[in-house]
Amino acid sequence: MKTYDVLIVGGGLAGASLALALEPLGLKIALVEAITAARRSASPAGDRALALAKGSVEIFQELGIWSEVWRRATPIEHIQVSDCGHFGKTRLHARDMGVEAFGQVIAARDLEAALAGACERGGMEILCPARVSGLEVVSDAVEVSLLQDEQALHCRARLVVAADGGQSKVRQWVGIGQQVHHYDQIALVSTVRSERPHHFTAYERFTPSGPLALLPLGKGNSALIWTHSIKEARMAQAMPTDRFEQRLQRTFGWKLGRLNLVAPVRGFPLRLIRADRLFSERVALVGNAAHQLHPVAGQGFNLGLRDVAVLARLLTEQVQRKGDPGAFTLLERFARLRASDHNRIIGFSDGLVRWFLPSLPPLALARNLGLVALDHWMYGKRAFARHAMGMAGVSK
Repeated sequence: MKTYDVLIVGGGLAGASLALALEPLGLKIALVEAITAARRSASPAGDRALALAKGSVEIFQELGIWSEVWRRATPIEHIQVSDCGHFGKTRLHARDMGVEAFGQVIAARDLEAALAGACERGGMEILCPARVSGLEVVSDAVEVSLLQDEQALHCRARLVVAADGGQSKVRQWVGIGQQVHHYDQIALVSTVRSERPHHFTAYERFTPSGPLALLPLGKGNSALIWTHSIKEARMAQAMPTDRFEQRLQRTFGWKLGRLNLVAPVRGFPLRLIRADRLFSERVALVGNAAHQLHPVAGQGFNLGLRDVAVLARLLTEQVQRKGDPGAFTLLERFARLRASDHNRIIGFSDGLVRWFLPSLPPLALARNLGLVALDHWMYGKRAFARHAMGMAGVSK
């Protein structure tokens, strides 16, 4: 039976980032991933645009990943928030906040490839394609059963980290429940080319159908994320391209000139998922295994990456003290340090969705007065910008 200090289940963005962060510690690490690199590269999910907050970019710089991908990323230098059909609008400029950019936009596929390559060059063992078929917590370790190429494997780890997504099997096996809220919405995702340059501006426009975001990309393109009810989304996906473009144009307006689709429109169901706890005995949850957010504020992956950074820092301190990486006190501290960030970002994202739901005229008026007030209130803008940059009150 093989033994490890840390077994990370899930080799996606969160799991691979954690493996790289732990690599310098000299721990015996294994990364378990069910999907081969070829399958991941071919997956439509790789097309999705990730809005990396400034804090996330800094984490990838520390991991040595950013130097490999920055040429394929596009900075967000301006943010504009507006309410379709109303007068409310807020504009933020990175230079006013003393930074070059609020963050960067990059295709998930580019970041996944860079992380996978770095893991392959690193010192951890990669079990792929493989999946966990069961686990049992014993006194000083977790005994894990795996299937790799339909062959049964058994191993022990002092700490198991669940980075295996919103339907995490590890979370279920250790008895951690989750709260799920179905928004009954689908995010339609595509890429558009605009007649006018985007000038590195991210647009968040609240519409009767749902939030519509255009995030700046290279070559004059923008990533489209447009939320609809399930019924509207199915109708929109069935439209001919020209009709979809006309509908998008009417909703977004002509600020960027004519908009044309340059990629297929794909749909992703939206839910708010939050685990009841972030740890069990010798097991920790990070990323989507711990939480899954509405894309309205683009904070889901950034929140998960901060999970990774905090857990990696605590494990570094533990190794320096020659302590147990799966110690209950360490996992308890991890959960405590992440609680306020989770509460703030999950509340912020969910609150935006509810605040901009179609509403009675008095509520719409109040909402738009709030946007106008924020546009003229520098302290409020700075607070909003800190959320956007992933730096709002993160526990150290």
